[in-house]
Amino acid sequence: MTAPSTFGLSTEARNLHWLLSNLVEEVPGVHSVTVVSSDGLMLLSSDPGHLSATNTAHADGQSGPKGSSADLATIVSGIGSLTIGAAKLMDGGGVKQTMVAMDEGSVFVMSISDGSLLGVHATPDCDMSVIAYHMALFVGRAGHVLTPELRSELRKSMESTQ
Repeated sequence: MTAPSTFGLSTEARNLHWLLSNLVEEVPGVHSVTVVSSDGLMLLSSDPGHLSATNTAHADGQSGPKGSSADLATIVSGIGSLTIGAAKLMDGGGVKQTMVAMDEGSVFVMSISDGSLLGVHATPDCDMSVIAYHMALFVGRAGHVLTPELRSELRKSMESTQ
């Protein structure tokens, strides 16, 4: 993973970048990580240099950045929206976490206190409990600092890497 440039960012933004990088580098089986705002915009990514990755053909014939951070952010936002809607229909309260296990990988989504979502793409043989534990640590550390001002700073930082 190439560390994103944190030059000019606030201490809180640099700390979140460090936490995200640490999650990818220290937890076995993690491919990539993203934080998405409650309105679906990517705030942080473990792979910011690949937001517009080499275009590849998708199964539907469309071209796009398959496997890129942009794809993960879109998936996380969609899963978050779907599970929140399902919870409302079932009077289930707030959604804390969601996991999608596939033949070739897993996607984990965890709510952050401000409505943002933490998403992780991992290998199919990952230790789910270890990933969930480290995601909970990230959420616990990030939740109280994701103020509107910091979200705005992170959005601008992500836009400048595109």
